[in-house]
Amino acid sequence: MARSLSVEPERFPIAGSFTISRGSKTEAEVLTCTIGEAGVTGRGECVPYRRYGETMESVREAIEAQRSAIEGGIDRVGLREALAPGAARNAIDCALWDLEAKLSGEPAWKTVCPTTPRPLVTAYTLSLAEPAAMAAQASANAGRPLLKVKIGGDGDIERIRAIVEAAPRSRIILDANEGWTAKNIERNLAASAELGVALIEQPLPAGEDAILASIPHPVPLCADESVHAAKDLAALRGRYEAVNIKLDKAGGLTEALALRDQARRLGFSIMVGCMVGTSLAMAPAVLLAQDADFVDLDGPLLLARDRAPGLVYRGSLVSPPEAELWG
Repeated sequence: MARSLSVEPERFPIAGSFTISRGSKTEAEVLTCTIGEAGVTGRGECVPYRRYGETMESVREAIEAQRSAIEGGIDRVGLREALAPGAARNAIDCALWDLEAKLSGEPAWKTVCPTTPRPLVTAYTLSLAEPAAMAAQASANAGRPLLKVKIGGDGDIERIRAIVEAAPRSRIILDANEGWTAKNIERNLAASAELGVALIEQPLPAGEDAILASIPHPVPLCADESVHAAKDLAALRGRYEAVNIKLDKAGGLTEALALRDQARRLGFSIMVGCMVGTSLAMAPAVLLAQDADFVDLDGPLLLARDRAPGLVYRGSLVSPPEAELWG
């Protein structure tokens, strides 16, 4: 039976604002891809990311360019060959996973997970600000077991110290978003180790991280902007101990699973992360993250309004998706 395709832009307000080293945003802009067949529909959500040259318009055009292939019945394997990694492929791929589950009557987790998926502890992200403001954020969330802290500029050591003092029982992930330099990285790493930081994401710009192979790592380092697909991993050995897998970077759950498995074979620890999106974007990632070392799927917690129904969050514990949402 013929398929149908629709692509809709949606906006969800962020609770306050969200700031990283590259700037601030007050809403999550997402594209929702819906593929229909035989009276049922599958949905996938993506978040276009300007850091990778994506806009809402360019990603929508990339999805629309696959209309004839989608309506003609392309599967996830064919899609992986037809479209490069990125937000457009993610939206289509996740919609196809959802559609397959609904057509077959078998939940997606039975293909993705070896056992019934369980709730996971997710990191909760603190936005970049001055040390006192970040300490206030940390204090308000000190009961959460895992905090992810956006840094990446002058005064980072003061920020880290203020956060650790305000949330002494929380494990801390630092996310520099490429904001450190060759001049300050060793000093920042040493201070982070002294303060008990658990992991540091992407301290240096992608393409300028070769120095990481020749300096001490007193805290494990995690590649984010430096890794998109499985083919990127070999070059990262010796520079990073972990990789952050995001569906929007990888171009869908299909590629993300291959990336995860290859990363494990090469000895990397696994973080499963996200852009700031809704529960529809997080749902397939919750399945991917079932055996991850670090989980960062707090996108809906940062929003003023999520989809209904959405994922169930109890504090920092996120449950697997129900079929009404995805999969």
